[in-house]
Amino acid sequence: MDKIEVLKKIIEKANNIVFFGGAGVSTESNIPDFRSDNGIYKKNNYPYPAEVMLSRDFYDFNKKAFYDFYFKEMIYKDAKPNNAHYALSKLEECGKLKAIITQNIDGLHQDAGSKKVIELHGSIKRNYCIKCHSFYNLDAFLKNEGICPKCGSYIKPDVVLYGEALNEEDIKKAIDYISKADTLIVGGTSLSVYPAAGFIKYFKGQNLILINKSSTPYDDVATLVIHKPIGEVLSYLLKKA
Repeated sequence: MDKIEVLKKIIEKANNIVFFGGAGVSTESNIPDFRSDNGIYKKNNYPYPAEVMLSRDFYDFNKKAFYDFYFKEMIYKDAKPNNAHYALSKLEECGKLKAIITQNIDGLHQDAGSKKVIELHGSIKRNYCIKCHSFYNLDAFLKNEGICPKCGSYIKPDVVLYGEALNEEDIKKAIDYISKADTLIVGGTSLSVYPAAGFIKYFKGQNLILINKSSTPYDDVATLVIHKPIGEVLSYLLKKA
């Protein structure tokens, strides 16, 4: 049987689906991932590696360089949800999908209509002054170029930088949803970024589905593995969800 048909049948029978996604979910929205040949980490037109420039230490001591990199490489204001985002939103609307757990910070799941989204690494759409804690949306953050107009201090994007811990409440929610799911769909991630990738071990349900262009460490134990772009795969569900 065709793998897409197998996927459809699994989803039809499932009652508690959770989706766990990574950067590959948004590449079809023209947002680059990190580790592919065209990814952010491969760029060499900066004085430091991307991993360094996206660290908390770098933010604390090199704010001007951090903002220069962040504004140019991490924000894609014109990006729109793709078929993967819309298919997941539709699955949630029909009651099958209980939660989306994402490592992405672009907010495209919400733009597509999804309500229950756990953003493990934060969001570019939330930004706070590190001194007076005033909130700024993305437009205000960009307009003020990272400087708080109220107190003159710096605005930090509400994203998890290297050297920072994930939010404990988000971790608990993610593990709880995964542990209760009968079907876990993992898409657009190589499952190489920890601790988030380790959440998969909490899944005790019947069907583990992996949709990713490259292989993952969990391919051998998955119910179904599809090595294709996730938007291409989930587009087949839009008429059936």
